[in-house]
Amino acid sequence: MKTYITSTPNIMGGVPVITGTRIPLEVILYRLKEGYSIEAVHDLYPWVERNTLEGAIDEAIHRITQKFHAEKVS
Repeated sequence: MKTYITSTPNIMGGVPVITGTRIPLEVILYRLKEGYSIEAVHDLYPWVERNTLEGAIDEAIHRITQKFHAEKVS
């Protein structure tokens, strides 16, 4: 699986961002919560490919699922 989300101390203080950008994943998720479509989010960040936005969202879902599943199993 390609990594679409990174978190390093020297970029945005370690806040998870879309790889290769300074766009916090949290901002993308809030936009979706506010009712923005993927197309509308892409319009806000046209330099980020749509498949990268979708990949970051999918990766976030996957990581959250893994984390909570691991906690449940432990």
